Order: sequence, then C-alpha cells, then structure tokens
Amino acid sequence: MTTDDNYFNTNKATWNDKVKVHAKSDMYDLKGFKNGKSSLMPYELEALGNVSGKSLLHLQCHFGQDTLSWSRMGAKCTGVDLSDEGIKLAQNLNDELKLDAEFVCCNVIDISEYVKATFDIVFTSYGVIGWLPHLKPWGKMIAERLKKGGTFFMAEFHPMVWMFDYLDDKPVIKYGYMQGDVIYEEYEGTYANQDSKIVSKEYGWNHGLSEVINALAEAGLHIEYLKEFDESPYDVLPNLIKTDSGMFVTEDKLYPLIFTLKATKL
Repeated sequence: MTTDDNYFNTNKATWNDKVKVHAKSDMYDLKGFKNGKSSLMPYELEALGNVSGKSLLHLQCHFGQDTLSWSRMGAKCTGVDLSDEGIKLAQNLNDELKLDAEFVCCNVIDISEYVKATFDIVFTSYGVIGWLPHLKPWGKMIAERLKKGGTFFMAEFHPMVWMFDYLDDKPVIKYGYMQGDVIYEEYEGTYANQDSKIVSKEYGWNHGLSEVINALAEAGLHIEYLKEFDESPYDVLPNLIKTDSGMFVTEDKLYPLIFTLKATKL
C-alpha cells in the first residue's frame, strides 16, 4: 500500500462519517431536495444550460444531490465518489425519486478502470481537487471519459482560500498557494454542522490555478475560459456576509472565493 493509499483511506473513513451528518443537516436540506428543490448553483446552471438528453459524469459526487439534480433536468448521469456510504445513500435517493442515475464507488483517479463509457459532459464542483495529491492523472482521466467535442466544467473554491488555517478564531495564512507537501487537519465537526461531535481527519493538497489549467491542457483539452469570483454560494468559511443575491462574501472582498473553468475536448 502506498502513502497516497493511506491518505485516501483516512479521507474515505472521514467522508463516510460526514455522509451521516450531512444527510441530516440544514445545509443539504434533504427534505427540501426530496420535494423537488435543486441543489445546483447559478454558476454551473448558467455554464451548462440545457442538459436534457446529454450524458453527464459527475466526479466526487458526495451523496448525489447534484447528480440527481442534473438527472431531474433530463441528463443521463453517472456519479462517482470515494465514500461507499455516500454512494449507498445516492443510490437509495435515486430509487426513492424514481430517477435513472447510476453511481460508482471508486477513487476519482481510477474512474477509467470502472467506467468505460464516454460522456457529453464531465462535471465537478466545490471542494474537490484539494483531495487529490496530483492533478495530471485527474486531467488525463477527464480527457479519457469525454466524448470528442464534449465539455468539462468545474466550479471550485479558489486556491487562495486554502492558504488560510480556519481552525483558530481568526483565519491566518499558513499554507502555500502551490504547496507540494500534504496538509493534515484534525478537528471536531464538519462544514455542514460545526456542532457535530464527529472528528474529521483529513489529508489534502493545495493546487494553484496554473496546475489546474496545465493538467487539463496537457491532457488535450481546450480551455474555453477561467473566471474568478469574490463571492461563494456556500457559507462555509468564517465571517462571511450574505448579499442580497444570496451569495456570501468576505467583508473586504480582497481576494476571490470561487473560480469556474470550462474546457472542450477537441
């Protein structure tokens, strides 16, 4: 077993615990979701538009709410996640809502070993690439799973966000923008329920924007655009302020919170 496998196994155990807490949280609002509320945010809805009749691969899908939201919009979806508890709940939700999505439990880097189909769209969002030690295999997998002319879209927290340590009262810059070393954090609670008694043990990595772009470009994708935003659709960082549009911003707006990227397989 490699060192990376040890990291992934620790993260998998943490995410299995998080699934149980998140499914009961106000943030994920499972009751509202079951009653028809979409979990998708404006960034991805605007970027991908009408997905009806298109095949869509959702990377690191947690327990499948976004996957199933795309399915409700008419896409033929496959969701993939490392957490077997997440995939189990996603499959149960799919059956309960009488949708036709498929779910696969595996490491995102290994998807091509488990999923042989190619897709019109590959999608990933919000807190995903920081769980991966290297992005070149990730970019290669995305290119393998996209049809020619297919679209890759990601919405993700900006790498500047991950330079801060949020475990103390006041966020302080502690980590490198392009830090190669693994980052280990252990804390009580989770972003969806800070009062939860679960202990999150997490290994993560920081990836600058150039690393993201180069991993995709070297895999043969054409970058359509990269956009940066000083607001987040999620209130998951300390002391954010809610705007009239329902987004969340820092008080001073000194750095971006989100970036989006759209690419095409030529």
